[in-house]
Amino acid sequence: MAEKSVSKTVAALVFAGLLGVAACRDVEQGDPFEIVGKLFVFNYRVATATYLVRLAPLKPMEDGQTAITNFEDPAGGDDIVVRQKIWPKLQKVTIESPPLRCVVKDRPYKVSIVIEASDGSVKQTIETTMTSSEDQSILPDKPLVVGPVYTPNPELAGHPGGKLPGLEKLPCPSDTGG
Repeated sequence: MAEKSVSKTVAALVFAGLLGVAACRDVEQGDPFEIVGKLFVFNYRVATATYLVRLAPLKPMEDGQTAITNFEDPAGGDDIVVRQKIWPKLQKVTIESPPLRCVVKDRPYKVSIVIEASDGSVKQTIETTMTSSEDQSILPDKPLVVGPVYTPNPELAGHPGGKLPGLEKLPCPSDTGG
């Protein structure tokens, strides 16, 4: 009976050791970053929608790195490009697009992130898609507030939901799913 107990203990220790080894990452090789969050941000108060991507370092960050992010433009046309310096002392890198138009619910949009070293060489390329759980039509037509103290927008007087009747909107491409 003691042999079974010893062999179970040894097996448990070997299994725990294997789990420990499997949990370790080789930080000297492999990708420097991973995506830890991605979402569309709908800011109802200022009537904007943006892409937001968060990266976490998988190994120590180097000085002078840059993230160049290409977001598919929901309104069509060329990609929206955001070039951002990576600050090595921060724990995560947050990349946000400028305000978007024409975001469609349940449609995947392409996102590509290139991490460049200080000498311009490519350290990593990340390809992903982002899908919104909402249509941009949920946002008001104009910002609900203006100015630094959130003054109610006088253009929306009498329209508490933020929708203006008869407002001519810029056209959006029809959703073709691709």
